[in-house]
Amino acid sequence: MSDALDSAALARAFTLAAFGLVLSSFVIQRTAGGVTYATMLGGLCLVGLAMLVRRRRELNLLRLVPTTLIGLLAWLLASVFWSTDELRTLGGWLGLAAVAFLAIVIGHVRDTLQTVRALGDVLRTLLSVSLALEILSGVLLDTPLRFLGVEGNLALGGPVQGIFGTRNMLGFVAVIALVTFVIEWRTHALRTGIAVFSFALGGLLALFSASPTVFVLALAVAGATAALALVRRAAPAGRRTLQIGLASTVVIGLTISYFFREGIIALLNAGSDFATRAGLWDTLLIYVRLRPVQGWGWFGPWPAAEFPFSSINIITGSTHGSALNAYFDLLLQAGWLGLILFVGMSAIALVRSWLVASARRSVLYAWTPLILVTLLVDSVFESFTLTGFGWMLLVVCVVRAGLARSWRERIRHPDPEPSGLGGASSG
Repeated sequence: MSDALDSAALARAFTLAAFGLVLSSFVIQRTAGGVTYATMLGGLCLVGLAMLVRRRRELNLLRLVPTTLIGLLAWLLASVFWSTDELRTLGGWLGLAAVAFLAIVIGHVRDTLQTVRALGDVLRTLLSVSLALEILSGVLLDTPLRFLGVEGNLALGGPVQGIFGTRNMLGFVAVIALVTFVIEWRTHALRTGIAVFSFALGGLLALFSASPTVFVLALAVAGATAALALVRRAAPAGRRTLQIGLASTVVIGLTISYFFREGIIALLNAGSDFATRAGLWDTLLIYVRLRPVQGWGWFGPWPAAEFPFSSINIITGSTHGSALNAYFDLLLQAGWLGLILFVGMSAIALVRSWLVASARRSVLYAWTPLILVTLLVDSVFESFTLTGFGWMLLVVCVVRAGLARSWRERIRHPDPEPSGLGGASSG
């Protein structure tokens, strides 16, 4: 049994199971209940812990968990002491920590290529299942499969949800899938036929999701890809100047986008969606001002009957399960300190992974910064990055970035230039 715990076969099976479980969380909870999902999540955590214990001699304790992630999780746990419902906060934190732990295990038992291939396999399978159910519901039966969250709008041109609950979640997953499929293809991990099928599958579901955020995410990923390609082709001597210029361009672009946001929203035909979000955010800020530093306690998805979420929903006249913005959600639940810790963790991971991708020859290293860009841009429109699959991907990227380029490595090695594909042993 001990030999199996550090085998490559178990590591791959664990990675597939972890990604599959978290990506399928909506369907599992709708069909089997939340207790079943929590039990499966806890069981995988026990397996992951056994794997880390078995591999303890290969691991560096200093680099096991990034400091920024520890700080964020510690603050969210501390919010139990001022939460309006301590048990709910503790439960929300345990769910967040469990998914983070699975991501940490993946980061240490799989290198970047193995992680990308496992994620690609899971995404292909679940997107195929989503398309098959949409065809069954919207074309063959012409009736919704409400117990699976499938509305059956495929024949009408969308929007469709697949097995992910909402069109925006499907669109988000489809964009993540397309980035992953491209990296798989560019690293020759896919045969041509499977690559074509993968691109068609991801593109089709992104289109039929009719999610207004898909276009924004596609533009952000395309811009980040072009910028990264430009940096990678630049001479090493001029790379620093180019990086500073690109960072300045991003800041200027974000500033311009803010001042011309109404025209951009009209162009994207997302006015009604944004109006809903704007009203929600204005109401939310009223309660942020009451507890600006510490927030109201970490809950994750909003409990409908809990204050202040119930009051926000009454004022807005809608039933929201989140702030529809990860940054506002953190501001409400964890205060300014929680938001600063989250942004700091994400920014450090993005800079680390961007610098590694800029210097390494393999296109494989582009996956981490491109996924981070997708997550951080999507966080402006949804709170997916704070729960489930989005949170899992974020932690995987933070761990990978920390292994590839960490200040703690300098404690033991003066010249920490990492090598290989980035597993626990290669850093």
